[in-house]
Amino acid sequence: MKALILAGGEGTRLRPITYEMPKPMIPVNGKPLLQHIIEKVRDAGLDEIVLCIGYMGHVIENYFGDGSKFGTKITYVKEDEPLGTAGPLKLAKKHLDSTFLYLNGDIMSTADIKDLIKTHLSLGGKATMALFEVEDPSRFGVAAMDGSRIVKFIEKPKKEEAPTRLINAGMIVLEPDVIDLMEKDKGQIEVLIYPKLLEKGQLNGWVFSGMWYDLGTWESYGAALKEIRGIKK
Repeated sequence: MKALILAGGEGTRLRPITYEMPKPMIPVNGKPLLQHIIEKVRDAGLDEIVLCIGYMGHVIENYFGDGSKFGTKITYVKEDEPLGTAGPLKLAKKHLDSTFLYLNGDIMSTADIKDLIKTHLSLGGKATMALFEVEDPSRFGVAAMDGSRIVKFIEKPKKEEAPTRLINAGMIVLEPDVIDLMEKDKGQIEVLIYPKLLEKGQLNGWVFSGMWYDLGTWESYGAALKEIRGIKK
C-alpha cells in the first residue's frame, strides 16, 4: 500500500522559521517533522510514498532523495501553485491505483496506522478517517458518528455548535476511485470529496487516543515538543 503525504504548505503561522525551511522540515527532537512521519508510515508497512511538494520543495527533495536512505521509495509530485488539500490527489492520481493512506505533513500523533488500515479494509467503505477527541474542536473538521459510520462532518464550527469533540486527525485511508468525485482540479477535500462520501454513506471513522498535534502554530509546536521530551512545565 502507498501513502500520499501533503508536504507543500508554506507554514505562514510559523514565521519566521518558515522563511528558512518548508513547514514539514521544522525540527522535532533532532530531525525534521516529515522524517518522523515517513518513518511512522514505513514502520506500518507502507514502503512506497508519494510526496506532494510545493513551497521550498527542493529542500525536501534534497533531504529525502529517492527515499532509499530511509527504507522506503519516494515519488514526488510538484504543485506549481497551491492546490488545497484535494488538488494533490489529482496530481498524484496516476500513482494511486489501489487503497492508499492520505495524510497531512504537519501532524505528530500516536495513531496506529496498521489498525486504521485494518479497520478500513474490514468496514469495506470508500474512506476511513482517523478521529481524535480534543477539548476545543472549533479549529478543525468535526465528525459525528453512528456506529463506525460518519453521519455528519462540519468544518470549523463554533465550539458550542460542534456536534462532538471528535476532529479530523489529518489521516484517512481512501480508495482510488474517490478521486473521480472531484469536479475541480484544486480546492479542499473537505468540500470536494467528503460531502459526497457522506451522502453515499461511505465515510467511516476510526477513533484513537494518546497524542495528537497539528504543528501548524507556535503554540501547538511548543506543546508537542514538551510532550515528546517529557517536559512537565
